[in-house]
Amino acid sequence: MGLLFVAGLILLASRAETRKTFLRVWPVVAVCLLRLLYDIGNFLGHGLDGKTLDLPAQTLLFLVVAAVFTLPLQQRVIAIGFSLTTLLLGAASMVQRYGMGADRPYGLNGGDWASVEFAMYLLVMALLSMLQAIRPDTRRADRWLHGAAVVVGLYGAVLTQSRGPLLSFAPVFLGLMSWHAIRTRQWKRVLIPLAATLVGMLAVTATLHREMIDRLADVPAQISEYGDSAAGSTGAIGERLEMWRTAWQAFTEHPLAGIGLDQFGVYARAQVAAGKASATIAGYVHPHSEYLESMVAGGVPALLVLLLLLIVPAVFFARHLNHPQEPVACAAVAGLMVIGLYSLCAFTDNVFYRAMPQSLFLFLVLGLTVGIGRQLRHPALP
Repeated sequence: MGLLFVAGLILLASRAETRKTFLRVWPVVAVCLLRLLYDIGNFLGHGLDGKTLDLPAQTLLFLVVAAVFTLPLQQRVIAIGFSLTTLLLGAASMVQRYGMGADRPYGLNGGDWASVEFAMYLLVMALLSMLQAIRPDTRRADRWLHGAAVVVGLYGAVLTQSRGPLLSFAPVFLGLMSWHAIRTRQWKRVLIPLAATLVGMLAVTATLHREMIDRLADVPAQISEYGDSAAGSTGAIGERLEMWRTAWQAFTEHPLAGIGLDQFGVYARAQVAAGKASATIAGYVHPHSEYLESMVAGGVPALLVLLLLLIVPAVFFARHLNHPQEPVACAAVAGLMVIGLYSLCAFTDNVFYRAMPQSLFLFLVLGLTVGIGRQLRHPALP
């Protein structure tokens, strides 16, 4: 990543074509800069510790790295690299589950509580592999590789037992299949991977790994048990409900300025000590909802910045879904899938509080945006 950053700096400083491409996609670049500037303002306004800016600083890193995508890169090599990475991560999930005895795999460097983010990471990568597998111009050998990556990646995601990402995956996957069917007008060919994926995931979940079904079936009971008493909050659902209630309370107390980046844990522990929140959430530092996290950290302005971060790139990608050039259209649907999955997962989980999922989002969204901008400036180039 360091080499890509240096290369990006050199390209921005020395190559006029790179700067012109960035200007062409300025709304997406601008909203990323807006988020960075807002986080810096939040940091200064609340007098927070310097470590608070570690994750926001990634935005600047990936803005520079995105300059590399203004070069005519070998798209086939990139696609193969992504599928090989998906195979590696899916295999890591299996090793952690069957070889290391982990109840819920957490990834290469995730540690505790990283299963949800790892599942989301795997599902994004599997969707990108699926896109390459169904493209008409994909070579046959490559198609087998991408197909294998989809199978291993999805199986690894199922092993994490993460309900939010897996439920969010369904509409995004159906959206990809619908886009492909409409674009190619080959509905029968679309039904095969669609049916195989859905039946395969359901079969694995229902037979080999019923933990996922048990976790889903337990949701109504946990919601009913939560009731009106915060003191009795137990289980993943009950704890989430209690965190959301506490986060909403923090927001209503500070609707415009919030309480500062990464300060939910401090606030929650104070509420627990005062007897106003269940002790079951004392160990959490984020409320398990990216939308509530932004509201707690910076009030309404921070929520608006987050929504812009998701909506502006989504609109950019949506405008190019039906572009006549296959590479442009595929890059657009890839970007829209990334944003779609993150946006849905953000309702029940924090998707930007770890370096792993945030870096993937910024790398893909900015890289795909700049790549589309380059191809629009030079339609004849691959």
